[in-house]
Amino acid sequence: MTMEWNDDVQPDEPVEETQELRHAPEPAEVAPEAVEAEPVAVEPEPEPEAEKSSMLKKEISLPCGRKPKQPKAAKAPKAPKEPKAPKAKREKPAKAQGSGLKKEISLPFGRKKATKEPLAEEPKEKTARKAREKGQKRSSTKRAKRLVGLKIGGSQLAAARIVNNGHPELVQVARDPLDLGIVVGGELREPELLAEALKAFFRKHKLPRQGVRLGIANNRIGVRIFEIAGISDAKQLENAIRFRAQEALPIPIEEAVLDYHVLGERTDEDGQLVRRILLVVAYRELIDRYVAACKKAGLRLAGIDLEAFALLRALGEPLGPDSPPSDAALVVVSVGHDRSTFAVSDGQVCEFTRVLDWGGSTLDVALARELDCAPSEAEPIKRQLSLGAANVPDGLTQDQADRAREAVRRQLQTFARELVSSLQFYQNQPGSLGIGEIVITGGTAHLSGVADELQRLIGVRVEVGDPLLRVKLGKKLREADEQLGSLAVAIGLGIED
Repeated sequence: MTMEWNDDVQPDEPVEETQELRHAPEPAEVAPEAVEAEPVAVEPEPEPEAEKSSMLKKEISLPCGRKPKQPKAAKAPKAPKEPKAPKAKREKPAKAQGSGLKKEISLPFGRKKATKEPLAEEPKEKTARKAREKGQKRSSTKRAKRLVGLKIGGSQLAAARIVNNGHPELVQVARDPLDLGIVVGGELREPELLAEALKAFFRKHKLPRQGVRLGIANNRIGVRIFEIAGISDAKQLENAIRFRAQEALPIPIEEAVLDYHVLGERTDEDGQLVRRILLVVAYRELIDRYVAACKKAGLRLAGIDLEAFALLRALGEPLGPDSPPSDAALVVVSVGHDRSTFAVSDGQVCEFTRVLDWGGSTLDVALARELDCAPSEAEPIKRQLSLGAANVPDGLTQDQADRAREAVRRQLQTFARELVSSLQFYQNQPGSLGIGEIVITGGTAHLSGVADELQRLIGVRVEVGDPLLRVKLGKKLREADEQLGSLAVAIGLGIED
């Protein structure tokens, strides 16, 4: 399966909303097998054991273990001194003291300590019990991973604190407005102002400053899936991925931050090992600006993740390793202030993602033009307006309300064409699935009648997602406030699968 970069996905011509999409088959039918992508000569991927959430590394790190230093040759014993007196005893050759033979370095961060002879050997049962207790303690510590998911949007900061201990538990949520112009289209324009805003945000809500996972979404971030055959050595696999990325990326490799994950393995007809690789790439400068702002705010980042991956974790229960493959794709769309994140999953992995230059502010501008007011004044009108009823928001006449509804519908038609174009691009890929439904989230998704209007325009069922689908509420966090759509990404960033 080949993933196209976000930069290359923009459609040349708008797609009419009436164009049909391939729907998911009925439950009674047997889903067709996904077509495997043709194997490529080379491909890398980390061991499946480190199943951490996808973090953008500064670069692909090679194994950090150092080679053991060669022992120095033992010095030859000094020649015995000439006796001063004829009857002096002849000195014995001195033993090679301080022979310079260094201890073997077998771990990357230190040497082996000299082993001492045990005074008394412990019973095997006691030793085994201690090992089990130690393993259980380590396993328990690993399960209870505490993360703070942080989403930095164009108009809002949102955070969700989650304890991952078996089942993710949401223990705190927070959100505050962010001054416009600090972040535009996912690009950080004012790092100093963001650092101050983050510092005040974490202090106000008493959020932990460590274990923070940051989400990013931008058209300068790309995702691709490909296959690499014939490589089993981990070091060669990393080099092969870097080489493959250099061929496929639209940016120089030295300016990029790369991360990859091995999705699966199989053996081809020739008996060669074939690995399916998920590759994520972003501009280093884009990542560094966010990292510097967080560091200045006193935050310790546990990782950086794509908002698309976080959305899929929050709004879709992943299939187990032994579960049969899904016959319908999960499509999730998060509508933000000035951009929307579009993601498609097969139930196990994100197969396609794209950032659309359309957000809630598009509706604010359209209403402001129609009603001859400022966009900031149109925003509360937008929240009161219903597309499914002939209501009249405060301060408007019936005629103004009707005109405002038509202005919103015109903008939703543009958004629907963008969604249809992205869905068709995905379905043109080998092994793509039918579209069962589209799940929308974000503040704009909660506007009355928006989901029904998009469903009418696209011809696919559209529903408003529940960001609490994967988590349980903590004891101190009662039923959440009115709209959780803008917290979906933050919640997904805090979930550790």
